[in-house]
Order: sequence, then C-alpha cells, then structure tokens
Amino acid sequence: MNSHHSLELALKDILLVVNPTHDDWNKRFQIINDLQAVVQTLEILRGGFHGIKCISHARVPILKCDSNKDNISCDISINNLSGQMKSKVLFWINEIDGRFRDMVLLVKEWAKAHGINDPKSGTLNSYSLSLLIIFHFQTCTPAILPPLSEIYPGNVVADLTGIRAVAEKNIEDMCGMNINRIKSDRSRRINRSSLAELFVSFLAKFRDISLRASTQGISPYNGQWEDINTNMIWQPKTYALFIEDPFEQPMNCARAVGHLNLVKIAQAFESSHGMLASAYQNHHPLAVLVRPEVLSIISRSQFGNPLRIHPQLHVGNGNGNGRGLIGDHPQSFRNSSNNGSNQHQNRDGGGSRAPTHVQQQYMHQTNRVNPRHVQMFPNGVNESNGRPSSSQTQLQQIWRPRSEK
Repeated sequence: MNSHHSLELALKDILLVVNPTHDDWNKRFQIINDLQAVVQTLEILRGGFHGIKCISHARVPILKCDSNKDNISCDISINNLSGQMKSKVLFWINEIDGRFRDMVLLVKEWAKAHGINDPKSGTLNSYSLSLLIIFHFQTCTPAILPPLSEIYPGNVVADLTGIRAVAEKNIEDMCGMNINRIKSDRSRRINRSSLAELFVSFLAKFRDISLRASTQGISPYNGQWEDINTNMIWQPKTYALFIEDPFEQPMNCARAVGHLNLVKIAQAFESSHGMLASAYQNHHPLAVLVRPEVLSIISRSQFGNPLRIHPQLHVGNGNGNGRGLIGDHPQSFRNSSNNGSNQHQNRDGGGSRAPTHVQQQYMHQTNRVNPRHVQMFPNGVNESNGRPSSSQTQLQQIWRPRSEK
C-alpha cells in the first residue's frame, strides 16, 4: 500500500470519528434548549452544568461550562450577532465545495494532536484554522474557492446595522446570489485533488509560516499574501502572525499567537509534512494526524466489520468480528445498518491483527475515550470520497442560505 493511498484511507477513518452523528446533534440541541430555558438564572444553570467560568476579558465575553449529562463543553455568549453571521457565511461557503468542511474537521483534529489549537496558550483558534483552509483553497491550482470579496464585497460586521432582521437578510441575499453565480460558472476550472493531496499541500504551504509572517499577512478576503509594510490598514505591525478576518477587516483573528508559539506552529506543519509526504514513511498517518483518544476510537470501532485503517494496524477484540470496546460514546460510529458510504469495510478481508509499535505507543497512554465532541460546521455529511456530492455539483441548482438549520 503506497503512502498516498494509506493517507487517504486514514483521513476517511478520521472523518468517521470526528463527524458528529444524528444522535450527537440531538444532544447538542437539547443542551442549547436547556440553556435557553435557564439562562436567566445562573443558579439554575449550576444544577445541569459544571466547570462554570466567566471569561470577561475576552473580546467577546463568554461563559464556559460543561454539561453534566454528556460532559459536552459549551461556550455561551450573549447577543454575539457578528459571530453568528461569520459562522453562517463559513457554513454557506461549504456549498461551493464540500471538501472544505471535511478539511476543517481533519485540520482541527491534527492541530489538537500537535497542541496548536488553543488560543489561551498562544496558538491558533479554530476560526483562524478555518481561514487558513479557505486561503489554501483559494491559492491552490486550480483554485477551489474564490477570494471572499467575490462572495460578500464588503465588511459583514460593519453592515450589521439598523434592523437586525433586515441586515441579516441583505447579507444572506448577497452571499446566496454570489455563491449561485460561482457554482453555475461553467468556465471555472474544477480542482479534483483528493483529500490526501489537499491535506499534504496544506501542510507544505504553511511550513515556512514563521518566516513569511515577518513581512506578509494572509488575506482570505483578497485571496493572497499581502505585504504588511504596504498595507496601511494593517499598520503598525504588532502581531507575530496576521490572518485578516475577511468579515471584519482589518481585524487580526490570530492576534493571540506569539513569536515563540509561531515557531511551534511552523514546526508542526514542517514535521507533519515531512512524515506524510515521504515515500518511505516510518509512521502510519494516524500517528501524525490524531490524538491518542481518537486513535483509540478508530482502533476499537463499533462496526461489525473492521475499520479500513491498514492491514497491519487493524485491532480486533479476539472474537473475529472486529467490534470495539468503547460502549455508548457521544462520538459513536454510525450503526452498520446505515446505508451508503458511511460503512467502513476492510478491503483485505483479514481477521484481527496485533497493533503496530506506533499504535502501542499511542494507545497505552489512554484506555478511556474522551467524551467531548470535536467542533464542526453543521448540516449534512459529505460523501466519503472527499468529493462534492452529485447534488453539490449540479451547476444549475439554485441555492439559498439555510441559516435556520
């Protein structure tokens, strides 16, 4: 099995874990409903949640807590309309190419595994990672996404004035019209790169980010690197890394990143790229891409059929059916009776095999499954081949923003 094929299969296995199921969404919406019912009384909130902490010094003050029932981490903000609209636009962007959502899930898991997805410790927040993926999709050849100025040619946050419903409707109409125009453009070249190719090229693009950031900033709004010295709205240069918020220019959404942590971020890109791009891999891709608890879930799948990890990485439970030992976990796999590409089958048809040395190194660190969900964008799951579904590629399909979902 060549390294590219091994990586492609590993990415699909990861998506099966980090893609929330229908049951996951039900639990999340139930928590939201519970919060709506008790938000007026903090004392009532204490009964269903623990670890309550107010982050009052944040740019958008939030209340952090964990639900007692499923231990799901929650960040509560009040009247944060700008944050809601940014999330909506990112959700709508996925209508252009479903690989965007898959890449967000994969990159966030990779970043967590390497300790660079924690703004409290001076690394990248999830929004910055999403913008890096957008920028990568804008600058690959052929481009997958356009400059975001072609989706909304203005400042989303600045335009949220006046009557809220009217302002939101105007932004939705503008984004919907431009997204439909982009999707129906028959002259647009189609990028057919696999998820594996996109992931490796993503790592390659930013492996020198610590050097490049000294003179240039990342502008998803314009879809290009821009010289900081010639961009007057970015002056003066006071940050180690500048990733412009395309919906609130010229705000820097990577302002928490310091110089030392920027080096750490670049090293994560460099080392991961070296291990995944090498034709002679000493590590299975999963050892580079996921945290130990996610590797544990993958290795102990609840599927009736063994996971398609690698013929030398499959772990069974000794009874020949490959069923895992994780029990009812919030991120549990879809039932094997589900139809379509959600089923993972071992193409090699072999029985259980012992874990490799790499797996043993990871799995001995944890025998428990982390019950927290991985953050993601809402709505449907993309096809498992990493390409847009047939409904997404129908150029004549008229799309409207589905913000109510």
